[in-house]
Amino acid sequence: MSDNRTPDTDLLAAPAARRRIFASTMLGNVVEYYDFTLYGTLAAIIATQFFPSDNPTVALLAVYVGVVLSYAIRPIGGIILGPLGDIKGRKFVLILTIALMSIGTAGIGFLPTYAAIGVAAPVLLLLSRLLQGIGASVEYTTAANFLFEHERGRRPNFIAGVLNSTASVGSFLAAGLAYVLSVTMPGDAFTSWGWRIPFLLSIPIALIGVYMRNHLTETPEFQEVVKTVAAEKVKQTPLRTAIRFYWSDMLKAIGLGAGQRIGSYTIQAYFVTALITAGFPASQALLASMLTYLVGPITSIWGGQLSDRYGAKRVLLIGYGLFVALTVPAFYAIGNKSILLATVAVIVFTLINNLVAAPLSVAYVLSFPPEVRATAAALNFNIGTSLIGATAGLVAVWLFSVTGSNVSFGWYTTAACVVSICVTLFALPAALRRVPPAKKAVSVTV
Repeated sequence: MSDNRTPDTDLLAAPAARRRIFASTMLGNVVEYYDFTLYGTLAAIIATQFFPSDNPTVALLAVYVGVVLSYAIRPIGGIILGPLGDIKGRKFVLILTIALMSIGTAGIGFLPTYAAIGVAAPVLLLLSRLLQGIGASVEYTTAANFLFEHERGRRPNFIAGVLNSTASVGSFLAAGLAYVLSVTMPGDAFTSWGWRIPFLLSIPIALIGVYMRNHLTETPEFQEVVKTVAAEKVKQTPLRTAIRFYWSDMLKAIGLGAGQRIGSYTIQAYFVTALITAGFPASQALLASMLTYLVGPITSIWGGQLSDRYGAKRVLLIGYGLFVALTVPAFYAIGNKSILLATVAVIVFTLINNLVAAPLSVAYVLSFPPEVRATAAALNFNIGTSLIGATAGLVAVWLFSVTGSNVSFGWYTTAACVVSICVTLFALPAALRRVPPAKKAVSVTV
């Protein structure tokens, strides 16, 4: 089965149906990044609630272990849920992912503290993070795949940019709620129990998401896969096929996104910690974080438009070039004592990071044919995110403990961006080339 992404407006869904498709898929992305940002934003509070308080640094590291574990489980989640997207359908997986993510998020809001149940508290916290990680493992790639296939190849980078911008919506909701509650609740109420409220609010969001996704229509390309399988009477083996024939394409996608994966983690989870450790009040750190989520969608969508018009390679080289030039200065600015300068630094960092997000999403998903697309996208996205993005928090905390400065983490991020530039120049995935070369045809089974 060939990977045909030629636009066909006659086959597009009606406008009302397309609006439902966009809204329901993007809601899941909101939920994923709402949880991720909420956990990172409240890391300092969670550390005091679920871990012994004898050593604050160790407690904070333990909280970031929860982030690493939730990402470490994602490749396993991708191995399980990715093939389901190629066998049982994109819609089925979309319903499953939003349910799992929300159960894990809401579970944190219900957990007893370390003072109440001892060591069982951090264990249950980490289990909740693992459940959330399994659900989130294929949420973004399946949502992107669902949109790409329904749009029949129309403006893929722009669509990816719009989808990526909803991550900022989820992050803004999380940081905004945390900020409002922290400044309005009396005394130590927020650090005592008020922090639970944002986690529990994921329940109504999930119910809405499941309802909306249950009323979606499966994508045309997956329906074609189903017809092919039925006609040929073969057994699908998308995992084996993806690994055997598309391992090099997956490695290219992982390397291409290395710098941006670290950048995304830094924005969504570490900037608040970096600002607090630099001596700024938590309220100012949260406010600066919220501003990044407001400006982030601007370059996310713009980067998608530019990639569709001028080519992804040019946008990637400009974006990563700016990363290399400005990341270390940005971390120097955070270490300065001016909250204005620090806020400008994190905003500039966010604008650059989101500029390259859209073409990366296209590479993660559309580098593969429909019969293995969900599987291959889940594998490359989750392996790269787990190995590169999820470990960034631990690296950042460790480097700060060794050097006493966040600038060292800036150099680490810069090095990853250099790797991504090299992939852009010498191994750009075919999905991002102006005229994608014909790929070898691969049977549904092997």
